Amino acid sequence: MATPDLELKSSAFRREREATWRTLERLVEKVEKKGVSSLSPDELLVLPSVYRATVSSLSVAREITLDRSLLDYLESLATRAFFCVYGSHGGFLDTLVRFISVDFPSAVWRARWYVLVAAMVLAIGTATGYSLTSSNTEWFYTFVSDAYADGRTPGHSTAELRAPLFETGFADGALQIFASFLFSHNASIGILCFALGFAYGVPVFLLLFGNGTLLGAFLALYVQRGLGIELGGWLFIHGTTELLAVVLAAASGLVIGHAAAFPGQMSRKDRIVQKGRSASVIAIGAILMLLIASILEGFGRQLVQDTAIRYLIGGVALSLWAYCFTAIGRGGSR
Repeated sequence: MATPDLELKSSAFRREREATWRTLERLVEKVEKKGVSSLSPDELLVLPSVYRATVSSLSVAREITLDRSLLDYLESLATRAFFCVYGSHGGFLDTLVRFISVDFPSAVWRARWYVLVAAMVLAIGTATGYSLTSSNTEWFYTFVSDAYADGRTPGHSTAELRAPLFETGFADGALQIFASFLFSHNASIGILCFALGFAYGVPVFLLLFGNGTLLGAFLALYVQRGLGIELGGWLFIHGTTELLAVVLAAASGLVIGHAAAFPGQMSRKDRIVQKGRSASVIAIGAILMLLIASILEGFGRQLVQDTAIRYLIGGVALSLWAYCFTAIGRGGSR
C-alpha cells in the first residue's frame, strides 16, 4: 500500500506536469489525423520540447512508482510522440526527394576528406597508366584486358580507333539493353567498393588504382594517335558522373575501413555500425549516379555525335554535382 508521502509526491508530480502532457497529446492527435504539415510554426517548435519533457516525466514516474494507469498513459503517449517527431512523414516520392536534396549531399560533404583521398588515388592510377603507356605501348596490354579493350588496342589503325567514338552500331532497341548492361556493371563496381571497406579499406585503394591505370592507358593510346580531344568528349559526357560515382562509392568504403581500423573508444562493431549509416547513404547515392551515367552513356553518348556538345553535357553535369555536394551538402550538414 502506498504511503501518504508517496501519494503526495505522486499528486504533486502529476499536477506540475499534466499540462505539458496534455499539450503533447493534442499535438500528437493533430499530427496523426492531418499530418505534420497541419502544425503551425509555433506548434512545430513546441512539439520537440514537450516530447522531451514527457519522456523525462516517464523516467521519473517509473522511479517513484506511480499508479499503473498513469505509467501506461505516459508510455503510450511517448511512443506515439516518438513517431511524430522522428518518424517518416512522407511517401516514397517525398523520401526520395529528401534523399537527393538533403541526405545524400550532406553525407558526401561530411565525408569530403575520404572523397578527396579516393579521387587522388584514382588520379595517381590514371597518371601512372598514362605515363607508362606513353613511354611503351606494351604496357597497354598489362593495364587493359581484352574484354575492356573491345577492339581498341595499339595494334589497330587510327581510323579503327576513331570509328567507335562516332558510330552507334546499335539496332533499334539495343540502346536500352546497352544502358541496362552498363548500369549493372557499374553498380556492381560501386557495391564492391563499399563492401571492400570492411577489409580496412585496402582493397578499395587497389581497385581505384587499377581503374585509374586502365583509364590512363586508353588516354595515352588515343593521344598518341591525335584523338585525345575526341576521346575526351566520348568519355566526358558520362564520365563526369560515372567516375565521380565510383569515387563516392570508394569513399563510402574508406569510411567503413577507417572505422574498422581506428574504432577509438567504441568497440569496432559499434563504430562500424555508427559510420555505416552515413557510408550506406553515400553508396546508395553513388548507385543512383551510376544509373544516370548509364543513361548518358547508353543514350546520350551514342546519339550525340558532336564532340563540343558532349563536353558541354559533361561539364553541365559536373557543375551540378559540384554545386550539389558543396553548397547544398554543406547547408544540409549544418
